[in-house]
Amino acid sequence: MLSPETTLIALLYLSLGGLYLLIVPGLVYFYLNNRWYVASSFERGFMYFLVFFFFPGLLLLSPFLNFRPKRRVLKA
Repeated sequence: MLSPETTLIALLYLSLGGLYLLIVPGLVYFYLNNRWYVASSFERGFMYFLVFFFFPGLLLLSPFLNFRPKRRVLKA
């Protein structure tokens, strides 16, 4: 039988892994989708850091979250 400490540690690892691989990369995707075309140079560097840091989770979510660029409106 597993001790309560072992179960607690396993749940902690599982929750931190889910946070790192699913939750935060999903938030990063939506942040990048909203701010990509209006970001300053400092913010763009921060975006590149987030992509580098959460790359495994972004790679895991990429087949499911595919944001296409918005159509440009051309005025004649």
